[in-house]
Amino acid sequence: MNKKGLSILMRTKMRPGNDPSKLPSFSPLSNEINQMMTDPPRKQRSIDDSRSNFSASGNHYERNFDIVKESMGLAISLNKTESLDVVLDDFSEGYFSLSNENRKKLVTVLAKEYDLNRIQVRELLKQYLGLELRSGNEGESSNVDDENMFSTFYRIERNLRQALKPTYNVLFERLNNHPAGLKFLSLLRADILSFLGEENIPCLRALDSCLKEKLSAWLSPAVLELHQITWDDSASLLEKIVTYEAVHPISNLLDLKRRLGVGRRCFGYFHPAIPGEPLIFIEVALMKNVAQTIQEVLLDVPSIPEHEAACALFYSISSTQPGLAGINLGKFLIKRMITLVKRDMPQVSTFATLSPIPGFMQWLLSKLASQSVMAKVDNMEQPTGGPGSAFQENLFEPDEERMLKNSSPVTYAGKNGMEVMLNLLTSKNYEWTSSAELLSALKPPLMRLCARYLLQEKKRGKALDSVANFHLQNGAMVERLNWMADRSEKGLHQSGGIMVNYVYR
Repeated sequence: MNKKGLSILMRTKMRPGNDPSKLPSFSPLSNEINQMMTDPPRKQRSIDDSRSNFSASGNHYERNFDIVKESMGLAISLNKTESLDVVLDDFSEGYFSLSNENRKKLVTVLAKEYDLNRIQVRELLKQYLGLELRSGNEGESSNVDDENMFSTFYRIERNLRQALKPTYNVLFERLNNHPAGLKFLSLLRADILSFLGEENIPCLRALDSCLKEKLSAWLSPAVLELHQITWDDSASLLEKIVTYEAVHPISNLLDLKRRLGVGRRCFGYFHPAIPGEPLIFIEVALMKNVAQTIQEVLLDVPSIPEHEAACALFYSISSTQPGLAGINLGKFLIKRMITLVKRDMPQVSTFATLSPIPGFMQWLLSKLASQSVMAKVDNMEQPTGGPGSAFQENLFEPDEERMLKNSSPVTYAGKNGMEVMLNLLTSKNYEWTSSAELLSALKPPLMRLCARYLLQEKKRGKALDSVANFHLQNGAMVERLNWMADRSEKGLHQSGGIMVNYVYR
């Protein structure tokens, strides 16, 4: 193992929070890295590791809640610039020393006690609504009167704008100008989103909306730096790529080196305030044609000479900061990356993705289960036949249902095609993938229903599938569905192995 590989390996194994007694002894490289990629869950581990960076003093005990609350109040109210950095540092360290319960309590205090002054807002609104606006038909008036009238409007409008800013804006803005403050704000929002996932608290929802708006402005593409990540980058950076890869986990160092080698590209967006850590990164394969399976991209096969590539295939895009959820950095990263590849490789004319469909199987199984229940209820209510419920829907074409029932073993039998499919798709170890006959019978209905899921199923007017919504909102088009494109356990669990190509034109 070379020095860089050993460095990446040891950095990951010696993460804060890892128990040295549970680390495996040195074994073949693939086993070492596979162990490296296991529990705790990737996203939670990255958040915990980032928090540990704020405990540079080594004091990991929990501070008194009231002391941290007082520190937060000082960070908002203090006017002495020379003391502000010390107070902000103290608040940051104090916040992450708190338990999860006390962090939630402190953030709720921030949202409620440092909100906007609604009494002042109401008074200003009364003043504003009490002003009379002259129409142009009421005779001529002097310029002096007009100036006086509008001067009052301008003054109250200015005061209203100021009054509508919550006091906690001061804390956000001061932290943004503080070293490591932007990272802290990202971690703070990750906590807020976690708390909202547990309980929908209106004041926290308003706090999150305000912080998201601030982060969106501070992370505009104009201040972000696009960097091509290569094997020559630092071990610390490469370790983060391994840790944060969210779509297709990196299995070992050879896999990492291959993804950064000839015929491959990896681009990341960086912010000067968070050095050495990409906010988001995208992995690209240079190919002759648009790939139909992830195996074509990830398997250890010789890549084509780059001058022969006609397609740039995006096969993974990963955000490293849970606190930046909902801030569409990916859209700008894709556009910048396309511009860069077109400049360096003018022969590349196709820009496409090979994307997962993470919500398809959940949607389909829910649909199959609900339709099966409705069918049973209808049979009980109308044992002699007759029209079924208005909500009942047969998801199969007649030929599809007949073929599936004829191909299924007795152990997966059902009263109709939907029950048979439900039994097959929920079988242990995805046994249906080992039968050529079952694969042939399942392909037509699954591909048709997947197309329906991507193109017709909506939530608030947008595509129900999160990845589909991301690419379609960014201007891509659905090009092709690919059968058995990802046979990994994750791919089968999410979408029955189906993947989709989106094309950016």
